[in-house]
Amino acid sequence: MDLKNLTTFIHVAELNSFTKAAGVLGYSQSTVSFQIRQLETELDALLFERINHTVALTEKGREVLDYAHRIRRMTLELTENMAKRQELKGHIRLAMADSLCDSLFDGNFPDFCRQHPGIMLKITAAGTDEMFRLVNHNEADAILTLDSHIYNREYVIFREEKVKMHFIASASCPLAGRSSLSVVELLSWPFLLTEKGMSYRRLLDEGLAERSLEVTPILEMGSARLICSLIGEGTGISFLPDYVTQQDVEAGAIVRLNVADFEVEIWKQLLYHRDKWVSPQLEAVLDYCGKREFNG
Repeated sequence: MDLKNLTTFIHVAELNSFTKAAGVLGYSQSTVSFQIRQLETELDALLFERINHTVALTEKGREVLDYAHRIRRMTLELTENMAKRQELKGHIRLAMADSLCDSLFDGNFPDFCRQHPGIMLKITAAGTDEMFRLVNHNEADAILTLDSHIYNREYVIFREEKVKMHFIASASCPLAGRSSLSVVELLSWPFLLTEKGMSYRRLLDEGLAERSLEVTPILEMGSARLICSLIGEGTGISFLPDYVTQQDVEAGAIVRLNVADFEVEIWKQLLYHRDKWVSPQLEAVLDYCGKREFNG
């Protein structure tokens, strides 16, 4: 079996396109079509359905793709193990929630760069729907979400954990000394929130809507860290993940409010598409993200 045909098969499967695969591989479209026909003849199986210029894996194609990934991975491992010096090279595209960027690049990223100087990492900050669009179209290699729990057989969950959320206020705020609050009491205070429709802000709005409530913030922005800083200076209240507020809580600048009648379940998840080949470069990035973003 020709390994080049397997490599071409993997690219067509990931991109859902003979034309795009040809562009990535530097082949003509006719060459890609010929290689796929060769593979189908050798395996005596139809690997793709071709309907109205669209390409989709057949059930047999999905089975072959799993084997193709394993063969390619073992081939690369053999090549790397036999090489005198192993150096990972390539571009890795990661789509993620904006509020996770600070923790991802805080502290150990220079060590990662020194360990893997050949890896170039491209970060795209996006909402959850856009992240999945990117990974479904192979425009992102992996995604790091902060949203309600997502489970779908189309995706592999590399790491995940539940994230605690709290309303927060300045330590000098009159609400700070209250042992218990209702969410209705908070709505008369000025709110500083992340952008509408984005991950936990969307879940906050949905939770309030279930109670026929609504919040109109005096400020919306993408940076959760900056919001946290403004809250510490005495500007209103907010609703943020505990990992964002931990430093300021420990410093005594802000407090987490005890709101007994409101809870939102948020999950941090690192995922990639099940048809995505996990290259050594991507595996190195996934391992780094897993160590930086998840406990335990």
